Amino acid sequence: MTDHSIISQALAAKGANPQSVYDALRALTQATIGAKLFTVMTYDPETGEASRVFSNMPDAYPVSGTKPLNPTHWTQIVIEEHRSFVANDYEGVRAVFNDHELIRSLGCESVINIPMITAGEVRGTINCLDVAGHYTAERVAAAESLKLAGVACLLFQKQFETKEASNG
Repeated sequence: MTDHSIISQALAAKGANPQSVYDALRALTQATIGAKLFTVMTYDPETGEASRVFSNMPDAYPVSGTKPLNPTHWTQIVIEEHRSFVANDYEGVRAVFNDHELIRSLGCESVINIPMITAGEVRGTINCLDVAGHYTAERVAAAESLKLAGVACLLFQKQFETKEASNG
C-alpha cells in the first residue's frame, strides 16, 4: 500500500495551491500505479462538460477550457456506472479517444480513467496513460486507492477558487 500522507501534507501546507496539490496527487499516482502521461479532468454533471485542470505534459495536453463529453462506452462505464475505464492496447485507446494518434506519439498505448465521485456524481477523473499492457489487474485494483485523494484535491481546488474569487 502506498503512503497517502503526501496528499495530506500538500493540502495542509502553508501556501498550498491547486498546482502543488495536484503535483502531490501525481506523485502518489506514480508511486501507486505509474503513468507516463497524467492529467486530471473535472466534470460537471449539470452541463455534461469536462475541463482539464492538471497535466504533466502541458505542451501536448494543456490545462484548458471546457468541452462536452463525447458519448461512448467510456461514458457508460465511467460516468454512468462509476467504474474505472481501462484499455491496455492501442486499439482500445483508439476506440474511445479522438486524439489517439497524439497519445501514441507520446509512447502511450494504455489508459486508466479513474472516476472521482461525491454525493453520487462523478466530479472528475484521474487519467493515467502508459505503454501497452501497463494497467494490469493489480494496478487497476491499486488505482481504487487513488479516488479519495483525487476527491480531496478537487474539493481543495473548489475551496481555493472560491477564496480567490472572494479576495479578488
